[in-house]
Amino acid sequence: MAELRTFVCVTCPVGCTLEAEIADGRAVRVTGNDCARGEAFVRDELTDPRRMLTTTVRVKGGALPLVPVRSSSAVPKGQLLGVAEALRSVTVAAPVESGHVVLEDALGTGVDILATRAVPSEGRTRTMS
Repeated sequence: MAELRTFVCVTCPVGCTLEAEIADGRAVRVTGNDCARGEAFVRDELTDPRRMLTTTVRVKGGALPLVPVRSSSAVPKGQLLGVAEALRSVTVAAPVESGHVVLEDALGTGVDILATRAVPSEGRTRTMS
Protein backbone atom coordinates (compact mmCIF):
# COMPACT_ATOMS: atom_id res chain seq x y z
CA MET A 1 0.00 0.00 0.00
CA ALA A 2 1.35 3.40 -0.98
CA GLU A 3 1.78 6.16 1.58
CA LEU A 4 1.29 9.85 0.79
CA ARG A 5 3.85 12.26 2.28
CA THR A 6 4.36 16.01 1.98
CA PHE A 7 7.79 17.61 1.56
CA VAL A 8 8.96 21.20 1.20
CA CYS A 9 11.76 21.31 -1.36
CA VAL A 10 14.85 23.21 -0.18
CA THR A 11 16.90 23.06 -3.38
CA CYS A 12 15.99 26.61 -4.45
CA PRO A 13 14.26 29.69 -3.00
CA VAL A 14 10.83 28.76 -4.44
CA GLY A 15 10.23 26.10 -1.75
CA CYS A 16 7.67 24.00 -3.60
CA THR A 17 5.30 21.91 -1.51
CA LEU A 18 5.60 18.40 -2.89
CA GLU A 19 3.23 15.47 -2.53
CA ALA A 20 4.95 12.11 -2.87
CA GLU A 21 3.37 8.72 -3.20
CA ILE A 22 5.76 6.30 -1.50
CA ALA A 23 5.80 2.52 -1.81
CA ASP A 24 8.51 0.27 -0.35
CA GLY A 25 10.50 3.32 0.78
CA ARG A 26 10.67 4.78 -2.73
CA ALA A 27 8.88 7.67 -4.37
CA VAL A 28 6.54 6.26 -6.99
CA ARG A 29 5.05 9.61 -8.00
CA VAL A 30 5.92 13.21 -7.07
CA THR A 31 3.65 16.18 -7.75
CA GLY A 32 3.75 19.89 -6.94
CA ASN A 33 7.28 20.54 -8.16
CA ASP A 34 7.96 23.45 -10.51
CA CYS A 35 11.22 21.87 -11.75
CA ALA A 36 12.94 18.48 -12.00
CA ARG A 37 15.02 19.23 -8.89
CA GLY A 38 11.92 18.72 -6.72
CA GLU A 39 11.54 15.10 -7.75
CA ALA A 40 15.28 14.47 -7.23
CA PHE A 41 15.02 16.16 -3.80
CA VAL A 42 12.28 13.75 -2.66
CA ARG A 43 14.19 10.71 -3.89
CA ASP A 44 17.37 11.87 -2.09
CA GLU A 45 15.41 12.82 1.03
CA LEU A 46 14.10 9.26 1.28
CA THR A 47 17.48 7.57 0.82
CA ASP A 48 20.26 9.99 1.87
CA PRO A 49 19.04 13.38 3.16
CA ARG A 50 21.71 16.10 3.08
CA ARG A 51 21.89 19.81 3.89
CA MET A 52 24.33 22.66 3.35
CA LEU A 53 25.83 24.02 6.57
CA THR A 54 26.49 27.71 7.18
CA THR A 55 27.79 29.10 10.46
CA THR A 56 30.72 31.08 11.87
CA VAL A 57 34.13 30.19 13.29
CA ARG A 58 36.30 32.17 15.73
CA VAL A 59 39.22 34.20 14.39
CA LYS A 60 42.34 34.86 16.48
CA GLY A 61 44.03 38.21 15.87
CA GLY A 62 41.51 39.28 13.26
CA ALA A 63 39.83 42.59 12.51
CA LEU A 64 36.60 40.65 13.11
CA PRO A 65 36.04 38.08 15.87
CA LEU A 66 34.26 35.59 13.57
CA VAL A 67 34.46 34.47 9.96
CA PRO A 68 31.41 33.10 8.13
CA VAL A 69 31.86 29.57 6.80
CA ARG A 70 29.91 27.07 4.68
CA SER A 71 30.22 23.45 3.69
CA SER A 72 31.81 22.76 0.30
CA SER A 73 28.89 20.42 -0.46
CA ALA A 74 25.88 19.05 1.39
CA VAL A 75 26.50 17.23 4.69
CA PRO A 76 24.54 14.10 5.63
CA LYS A 77 21.59 15.41 7.64
CA GLY A 78 22.32 13.11 10.59
CA GLN A 79 25.80 14.59 10.94
CA LEU A 80 24.90 18.30 10.71
CA LEU A 81 24.82 18.90 14.46
CA GLY A 82 28.04 16.94 14.96
CA VAL A 83 29.87 19.02 12.35
CA ALA A 84 28.47 22.23 13.89
CA GLU A 85 29.66 21.04 17.32
CA ALA A 86 33.14 20.26 15.94
CA LEU A 87 33.32 23.80 14.52
CA ARG A 88 32.77 25.25 18.01
CA SER A 89 36.31 24.17 18.90
CA VAL A 90 37.89 25.56 15.71
CA THR A 91 39.77 28.87 15.78
CA VAL A 92 41.60 30.18 12.71
CA ALA A 93 44.45 32.69 12.78
CA ALA A 94 44.11 35.94 10.84
CA PRO A 95 44.48 36.82 8.07
CA VAL A 96 41.81 34.54 6.57
CA GLU A 97 41.11 34.50 2.85
CA SER A 98 37.75 33.66 1.30
CA GLY A 99 37.79 30.00 0.24
CA HIS A 100 40.30 29.02 2.96
CA VAL A 101 39.65 25.47 4.23
CA VAL A 102 38.75 25.91 7.89
CA LEU A 103 38.07 22.21 8.56
CA GLU A 104 39.05 19.48 6.14
CA ASP A 105 36.90 16.34 5.76
CA ALA A 106 34.55 17.32 8.60
CA LEU A 107 33.82 14.22 10.72
CA GLY A 108 34.90 11.95 7.86
CA THR A 109 32.06 13.14 5.61
CA GLY A 110 34.38 14.09 2.77
CA VAL A 111 33.03 17.64 3.06
CA ASP A 112 35.36 20.59 3.74
CA ILE A 113 34.28 23.71 5.63
CA LEU A 114 35.29 26.91 3.79
CA ALA A 115 35.60 30.55 4.84
CA THR A 116 33.21 32.71 2.81
CA ARG A 117 34.85 36.09 3.35
CA ALA A 118 38.28 37.53 4.02
CA VAL A 119 39.16 38.67 7.54
CA PRO A 120 42.32 40.79 7.72
CA SER A 121 44.63 40.83 10.73
CA GLU A 122 43.70 43.08 13.63
CA GLY A 123 44.57 46.71 12.95
CA ARG A 124 44.55 46.21 9.18
CA THR A 125 41.63 47.28 7.11
CA ARG A 126 40.43 45.65 3.96
CA THR A 127 40.01 47.95 1.01
CA MET A 128 37.15 47.49 -1.41
CA SER A 129 38.09 47.42 -5.09
